[in-house]
Amino acid sequence: MTATDTQIPIAIAGFGKIAREQHLPAISDNPVFRLAATVDPVSRAPGLPVYASVAELLKAQPETRALSLCTPPQVRFAVAREALLAGCDVLLEKPPGTTVSEVEALTRIARDEGRVLFAAWHSQFAPGIPGAREWLSTRRVARITVTWREDVRRWHPGQDWIFAPGGTGVFDPGINAYSILTYILPVALYTTSAELEFPANRDTPIAARLTMLTEDGAPVDLDFDFRETGVQTWDMRIETDDGVLEMSNGGAKITAGGQTIASESALAGEYDRIYARFAELIAKRESEVDLDPFRHVADAMMLGRRIQTEAFNW
Repeated sequence: MTATDTQIPIAIAGFGKIAREQHLPAISDNPVFRLAATVDPVSRAPGLPVYASVAELLKAQPETRALSLCTPPQVRFAVAREALLAGCDVLLEKPPGTTVSEVEALTRIARDEGRVLFAAWHSQFAPGIPGAREWLSTRRVARITVTWREDVRRWHPGQDWIFAPGGTGVFDPGINAYSILTYILPVALYTTSAELEFPANRDTPIAARLTMLTEDGAPVDLDFDFRETGVQTWDMRIETDDGVLEMSNGGAKITAGGQTIASESALAGEYDRIYARFAELIAKRESEVDLDPFRHVADAMMLGRRIQTEAFNW
């Protein structure tokens, strides 16, 4: 028996930018998985079979046991449901769907079918996140400031789905900030107000300014913007009763109380750690679906005051 015989055959559905740049190398480097195929009506991975649908994949390669779902969120529920019912374990790229209810339904289906469902928040796997969580666990949060500003043309070139209903707009990167906050903080958060800037020709916001409170009343201010053509910024500052935690580059660099927790030049290894976790969950036959980041996006959209801004075109 060769190593290949013991590996889990996995397919990627939606072979776009994130799949090519992150999922493909992470799967290739993980000894537990073997990339068996891709599912995409347009894009293909060299040297691998490609199918137009999950049904075609499983008919041709019924041994496929896992699926990484990297499609736009608007079609994710139907594809994930089909895969779970067909006997596959499923990894959901963020955001895990278009609504909280969709993901709750998938969680129930996975449980009923005995399948593994993993909602993977890649920013929770940044190098310094475990250390930040541990440092904050014994401290009282006094104030939080979050600045998440990037250029949509650089990171999502021509991807109209992000501005279509269900595409979340600036919350596509903003949800990464939420996923970090909800994971590292020892207290819960809730939204109190939001201003959402919608381009005149788009259905999701291109910028958002939000205020939140921790459950014990500490203020939280968030600034999300998809129009930043200068320095790309993914920063947090968390003031506590015993020092300050400062994070930059989405968790690659973190200092806490003047001590360095992480000092990486980039967010290397996030997806390697995601697939290591997926392998652990499959081995234990356990699902992991954290809905807190997604709920905060839903709350912001519910509470947000809509402001129309200039039309956005690529």
